[in-house]
Amino acid sequence: MKKTVGAVVAVLLLVAAAGWWQGRQEDNRPRQTTQAAPMVAVAVPELTGLARQGADVFEGNCAGCHGANGAGNEGYGPPLVHPIYRPNHHADGSFFVAVQNGVRAHHWTFGDMPPVAGLSQSDVSKIVTYIRELQRRNGVF
Repeated sequence: MKKTVGAVVAVLLLVAAAGWWQGRQEDNRPRQTTQAAPMVAVAVPELTGLARQGADVFEGNCAGCHGANGAGNEGYGPPLVHPIYRPNHHADGSFFVAVQNGVRAHHWTFGDMPPVAGLSQSDVSKIVTYIRELQRRNGVF
């Protein structure tokens, strides 16, 4: 009987811990639907076809937090057209991982980034192309 109670308590503790951990992984801030102040000025170049497609995907899925053209959104998310996101510090693969798994806050104080559901690998590739073209045009690398 004591072993059964102990096992039940252990399972309940594991479930509670899993719920606590999941809660830490989710960002409960409301998604931004209007633009707050951009954090950096971004000049937009003539985009290639793939980058234009990426701009559309970015606008529908990322701009709410990362701002129009990746300029950041004060109080919601960092600019991606920023030296921190140079390819030698955040390689293209880091964008794929961020979309799929989310990211723990490590450079900024906006909190953790949750995973972004509904984006394909192709969508993320287009977004990366778009961000890299913006970064090149703005002297990030």
